[in-house]
Amino acid sequence: MSEFVYVDNSNIFIEGKRVSAVESGMAMNIYEAMENKILDNSYKIDFGRLHHFIAGENDNVIKRCVLFGSRPPPNDTLWQIARKAGFEVIVEDRNVANKEKRIDTGIVAAMTKDAYTMADKKEDTITLVAGDGDFIPCVEQLVGDGYRVEVVFWNHASSDLKDACSKFVELNPILNHLAY
Repeated sequence: MSEFVYVDNSNIFIEGKRVSAVESGMAMNIYEAMENKILDNSYKIDFGRLHHFIAGENDNVIKRCVLFGSRPPPNDTLWQIARKAGFEVIVEDRNVANKEKRIDTGIVAAMTKDAYTMADKKEDTITLVAGDGDFIPCVEQLVGDGYRVEVVFWNHASSDLKDACSKFVELNPILNHLAY
């Protein structure tokens, strides 16, 4: 039994800041935090703890664990930390408007390719650590083809994505455990 893991860094990080803002009383609920762009900018995710939560004690079950994100400033050590924690890192440049591009499509492409070329649909699990609805068609396709697809994210993930996957795992209860 193997696991394939795909993480949208910006998605989990920004939404974690929103969840933390609610937990710390900066917003009454997640919808207020989203509507008013309220973030707890002191919240940071520990990649080692995230990797351990997803992979468990046995790293040997992880066949591929990929963290997708945008290129940080040159002095940022984020990707070095992620690599040390066990992630393969795929970094994309932002566009001229400083918008993140090619992250979701990169995740979808990697998940799909790996599922159909490396995964055993009877034995393996594909884990998506992201929560937006852009992933629904891919997840529906994989589940429809017999793959086990778990979504790990904050509770306010797309309800349609939660419905499409084989299992949803909520991160909210371990918000503080994932922080450093």
